[in-house]
Amino acid sequence: MPSTGSPPLVARAETHRARTAVVAPEGTFGYGDLLDASARVAASLLAGRTDLEEARVAFLLPPGFAHVAVQWGIWRAGGIAVPLAVSHPPPELDFVIRDADTGIVVADPGAADTLRPLASAAGARFLGTAEALAHEPAPLPAVDEGRRAMMVYTSGTTGKPKGVVTTHANIGAQVTSLVGAWAWRADDRILLVLPLHHVHGIVNVLACALWSGATCEILPRFDAAETWARIAAGRLTLFMAVPTIYQRLIAAFEAAPSEEQRAMRAGCRRMRLMVSGSAALPVRTLERWREISGHTLLERYGMTEIGMALANPLAGERRPGSVGAPLPGVEVRLVDDRGKPLPAGEPGEIEVRGATVFREYWRRSDATRDAFRDGWF
Repeated sequence: MPSTGSPPLVARAETHRARTAVVAPEGTFGYGDLLDASARVAASLLAGRTDLEEARVAFLLPPGFAHVAVQWGIWRAGGIAVPLAVSHPPPELDFVIRDADTGIVVADPGAADTLRPLASAAGARFLGTAEALAHEPAPLPAVDEGRRAMMVYTSGTTGKPKGVVTTHANIGAQVTSLVGAWAWRADDRILLVLPLHHVHGIVNVLACALWSGATCEILPRFDAAETWARIAAGRLTLFMAVPTIYQRLIAAFEAAPSEEQRAMRAGCRRMRLMVSGSAALPVRTLERWREISGHTLLERYGMTEIGMALANPLAGERRPGSVGAPLPGVEVRLVDDRGKPLPAGEPGEIEVRGATVFREYWRRSDATRDAFRDGWF
């Protein structure tokens, strides 16, 4: 990897400059385009400073090239990327902006009217994407792997949402674990239909593709007809989604004319891997998708705090209703309520340890302490 002082993902991109990185609503962009655009964003964020020094930068853009350029620009400026959900109403956006003690808020024109007053109320600087992408390049800081890189908020199902902080090293470990387990290659091509405020879309799809020198086709939102059109085109090699998306794709397939169904099936069979996660996959969905596509979906298990921990194998038996075995670089054990390891076959609580595990809950030292036991999450 080039020793550039850049975050690991950015440094690797230097070796792929001539390859296509992103196909998005804005157009087709190479790794060189992404490096140039993110450098401009970084310079705009710095605004004359030498380093953001882990300032939190919240950003709200639909999935697309600008979204990736802003995320990378935050990292290259030395900031912590805080992705906001395009589906969240203003009160939820306001909570994240304030809880993260955000210094800068970045938004595309469609979200500017919502985000500008929230930024002002929180005492944060507001920056539009057009302004950021048009900025003149400037010297950028060296960013060590140990720095905080990203803060993704939990869903808040068991209390108020918490900011899960990962370092550049954590993200690198999560990515390399999956790249190794799923044999990512530079000639891979994946379609992103997932939101980019969860690790499923951020890490499993986008970061793994860009780490590998592969191409990521990005839809601004999931659309069953457009997704099937991309699959039927026959250029994709991987696809990753949640069970509800597979169910909607099944419904669209069953409503399609037989000639379209043949093209859909053929496109699926040209792929090498299809993955399901973020929720339990009903066995009937797995079986029906296998009938349609010829693929047995690879089910895996992860969390915001740990990235991916368990997965069915790329080569080997994929068991319906099972999330498989530990991924490379991930230690997993089963313990009782006192933290004592249990023998095989006994029910218990899963504990995870490794470089993929998050650093902390943002400014919640008690919650961070309570989440770990002897170094195990």
